[in-house]
Amino acid sequence: MADLRTSPALLRARADLDSVLELTRDLVRIPTRGGIDPYDDAVDHLGRWMAEKGLKPTVLRDDTGSAVALTASVRGERPGPTWVLDACLDTAPFGDEAAWTHPPTGGDVHEGWLWGRGAADSKSAVAVFCHLAARLRHEAAYLRGDLVLLFDLDEHTGGFGGAERYFEGPDAPTDVGGVMIGYPGMDKLVVGGRGVYRVRLRVHGRSSHSGGRRSTPNAIGKAAAIVRALEEKPLPGPAEGFGPGKLTVTAIEGGTGFSAVPDLCAVNVDVRTTARFTGEEAADLVAAVVAEVDAAWPGTPPTLVEERTRWPAYALPERSPLRSALLGAAAEQGIDVVAEIAGPSNIGNHLAELGIPATAGFGAVYEGLHATDERVLVETIPIAQAVYDRAVRTLMG
Repeated sequence: MADLRTSPALLRARADLDSVLELTRDLVRIPTRGGIDPYDDAVDHLGRWMAEKGLKPTVLRDDTGSAVALTASVRGERPGPTWVLDACLDTAPFGDEAAWTHPPTGGDVHEGWLWGRGAADSKSAVAVFCHLAARLRHEAAYLRGDLVLLFDLDEHTGGFGGAERYFEGPDAPTDVGGVMIGYPGMDKLVVGGRGVYRVRLRVHGRSSHSGGRRSTPNAIGKAAAIVRALEEKPLPGPAEGFGPGKLTVTAIEGGTGFSAVPDLCAVNVDVRTTARFTGEEAADLVAAVVAEVDAAWPGTPPTLVEERTRWPAYALPERSPLRSALLGAAAEQGIDVVAEIAGPSNIGNHLAELGIPATAGFGAVYEGLHATDERVLVETIPIAQAVYDRAVRTLMG
């Protein structure tokens, strides 16, 4: 186990701590709730900080001209792949502001914790990654490949517009070695995740007056039959580090008032896929159930299946350079980290679809993620920075 008092990476991180805290607090004080607040002030403030450190920030924009990410690069002078440090600059909503112990945009430090929305997810990671890049900029002669900072402004909306613009835009890099996503939490490193297949079913019936002498097929009744059939379908169990497949009906919308038999009902279906239960198999399962119920309801139009999302399940192999570098760096700092395949999906699933390895979830200790009193434990921020410092130097050395 490393002597934490003399670890060069930790000494560098501790030297940066006051500045990391200052930048994090500045960013927390600028509200950036996804889909609610404008991002201009946060982008301007962080962009100025990066420019002062010689990092040459670039704002990425979508097709409408809206800012979706802030990026910067440290270009090594030796050949090698591109490594990406990714964190979100937008946040979850505040909820009931009166319920917070400290204001969600206060950026207060109290009893060893930095409080505020985004303190943990993920403005402290933004600050850590910025300071690491600022240091490595002076060591470009010794680095193999490029280090990219990617700060997404469209993560909490679920759109991931910044990541999509960077990895799939007209100037997208073709040599990405891997992406390290700076979500908080020091107990585990997410090295994979169940996939996701999401559809919206538009289930049709025949409209009529609810008091009429003749009944017509009710779209809600037909939708209920589809829901029952979906929930009765057995799914494959756990395999290869993955949990079992899972199917959940998450929303049903149909009908208005009392006097009309509805002719349309919409049903949202969320399916979590695994190595044994692929997105294609999930799509086949849903299609088969829909066809079976449609056949049992003659005189109704067929159900329309609208695919909304399909991301594959993924898992980094044990010898993946990205996985090995981060777990090895954590071990050097005396941190026992569990490599985990997550139940929920994240942007890592989409990156896997593009053939790009990704990790997520190693960062400072936190409380209140997406909840009241979000906060991050200050003394653990340098430890997280030291781990990323060592991992990046290993990958680019």
